[in-house]
Amino acid sequence: MVRPSRSYRVFQGINGAVLTLVVIVTLYPFVNIIARSFSGERHIRAGEVTLWPKGFDLTTYDIVLRDAMFWRNYGNTVLYTVVSTVIAMALTTCYAYVLSKRHLRGRGVLVGIAVFTMFFTGGLIPNYVLITSLGLKNTVWALALPNAISVFNLLVMKAFFENLPSELEEAAQIDGLSTYGILARIVLPLSKAVIATMVLFYSVSFWNSWFGAFLYLDRTELMPVTVYLRNLIAGATGGGNAGAGTEQLTQVAANIQAVTIVLTSLPILCVYPFVQRYFVSGVMLGAVKG
Repeated sequence: MVRPSRSYRVFQGINGAVLTLVVIVTLYPFVNIIARSFSGERHIRAGEVTLWPKGFDLTTYDIVLRDAMFWRNYGNTVLYTVVSTVIAMALTTCYAYVLSKRHLRGRGVLVGIAVFTMFFTGGLIPNYVLITSLGLKNTVWALALPNAISVFNLLVMKAFFENLPSELEEAAQIDGLSTYGILARIVLPLSKAVIATMVLFYSVSFWNSWFGAFLYLDRTELMPVTVYLRNLIAGATGGGNAGAGTEQLTQVAANIQAVTIVLTSLPILCVYPFVQRYFVSGVMLGAVKG
């Protein structure tokens, strides 16, 4: 076995130190947020909370989690995320598969249309007028359809499909499979990595999105949890604070932002480990031309 050279060992040491520093810088804010969410108001305002809770207090968690509207909005978020992700994946996969065919007539025009939308949009007011005139307001479609295709995700999937061996599809055609059969039985089973990556991208985007719901949903019972928590921070809703005393309100005001960040991030953090093994390979296979 060849022993690594001295310069290579130095590079490994420097690289390891830099990556360790990056991990610390990345993790510290989130760990600090978790610690603040469980800390008492006096210690938070004094700036004493770093990596460990001080003056352990669950008042804010108790007030938020006992509110029935919070759980209803949480259920809305799950529904909106699932429906939007399914629609986005279906449209993105089909569009990317079509664009991956070099012999397709008008392929350049279709690619140009997609790329054009990365740089130019209709604007906030025209979009609002369009959604309202189509009767989509106060429905899940107002959140799912306008953001159904991310051009970045589309181009990554397109590059991935282009790298698949064309001989597989030619053999499937000889066996009598149609275009849809090839996509369903040949292409998609070979694309688990990139599909898992795109599902993660879309689900995180839809889960964290709040502005579209803020615009297109008028009724409180239809709101996702992100809007509920945004209103709680802004003091626009008193549902979670009903019956709270002065000390409780002070505690809530001190760590409500930390609590909301933890509550909205937790589901995604629980899902990520199950798709993490596909994440790097999916992005690299779709982004690197082979």
